[in-house]
Amino acid sequence: MSVAIHPTAVVDDRAELGSGVRIGPYAVIGPEVVVGDDCEIGSAAQLQGPTTLGSGNKVFPHACIGLDPQDLKYQGERTTLEVGNGNTFREFCTVNRGTGLGGGSTSIGNGNLLMAYTHVAHDCHVANGAILTNAATLAGHVIVEDYAAIGAFSAVQQFCRVGRHAYVGGYSIITKDALPYMKTVGAKPACIGVNRVGLQRRAFDEARIRSIERAARLVLRSGLNTTQALERLKIEFSENPDIELFIKFIEESEMGVIKALPGQRSARGSSG
Repeated sequence: MSVAIHPTAVVDDRAELGSGVRIGPYAVIGPEVVVGDDCEIGSAAQLQGPTTLGSGNKVFPHACIGLDPQDLKYQGERTTLEVGNGNTFREFCTVNRGTGLGGGSTSIGNGNLLMAYTHVAHDCHVANGAILTNAATLAGHVIVEDYAAIGAFSAVQQFCRVGRHAYVGGYSIITKDALPYMKTVGAKPACIGVNRVGLQRRAFDEARIRSIERAARLVLRSGLNTTQALERLKIEFSENPDIELFIKFIEESEMGVIKALPGQRSARGSSG
């Protein structure tokens, strides 16, 4: 298939465009940008490099993908943005490249939806199938795991993680790691239960969901400290991959995990 470029678009000679690419009016494609097959770049969108997009991505009008990081430590060093396949970047979405001190790369996996005005800062890594709702903001060095959902106007602090299948409610402020499978909500965030709807949409059966609920109760409500709760989980759920992921996430946390229950302050209910 041929490439369709609107006459008013500006495409640098050093950009690489795959087959079937469509570029709308007044879009800007800079040097060292690679746009994979069947991507659609909307009007007045801007892509700067070094940035690589896989196939089938949709960049809506006025989105800015691959621009310099908003970090005072950035001194113009060569850093990258790597984007997989089948992602959607809605209007005014911004995704920045990495920084030299932060690993040099920002990455977006496959099949993610970044709604209008979302921001992915330098050195973030978003996995697959995640949803960032309108104006959700990731500060630098944030990791968002598979199928996580982050609600509108929520902010995730630097170096925090949002776990696999997690749900972060709108207007939340995430200053520690948000547990996988859980719903974490609030300006002083608390866990309000397992993300049942999200898990059901990902074809988790009732037995799997109940096992996750049991594991969450042991960690959040049993009165055991985190170490004790994890030891119980290892005994009770040995060779259960869902719970192994849950345990591994907590054990690998550097920021601590959000364990507060509704009505508690997050700092009281979080592991260090």
